Amino acid sequence: MKLNFVIILAAALIPMVLGFIWYNPKVFGNAWKNAAGVTDEKMKGANMALIFGLSFVLSFLLAMSVQFMVIHQWSIYSILANEPGIKEEGSEINLWIKDFLAKYGNNFRTFKHGVFHGVMAGFTIALPILGTNAMFERKGFKYIAINVGYWIVCLALMGGVICAFA
Repeated sequence: MKLNFVIILAAALIPMVLGFIWYNPKVFGNAWKNAAGVTDEKMKGANMALIFGLSFVLSFLLAMSVQFMVIHQWSIYSILANEPGIKEEGSEINLWIKDFLAKYGNNFRTFKHGVFHGVMAGFTIALPILGTNAMFERKGFKYIAINVGYWIVCLALMGGVICAFA
């Protein structure tokens, strides 16, 4: 298996595109600003090129890690990583992996399956992290729900795209 950087880059765009929609004032933008205690004054003067550039880099890192959650076939490499000859073309283990992937390489490689794992990651990774931070920041349920909801949808879409197309 090889990394599909085109799909990873495409998946990295999902948080940005969804963010434009999710945090739009006509969707959850105003509710988020109120829950976060953010004013229009605080939003002005930021270096948006830097913010979006770094956001894309972070989204790329997230997409790279999501692929290992949603594509089960990657786990064969982590299980056999220290096996002698794994990277040697034509070695016994290398041929076994190729045969295994020829037979089972497309199992669970659907958009729906990727969405499932993305949603699970949202509830088991994003919720605990954002929820814990929000409680210590003294933010309310609405703040947590808006932000965690965004990441659950992001991870679901990223997982679906990566699982189906990478």
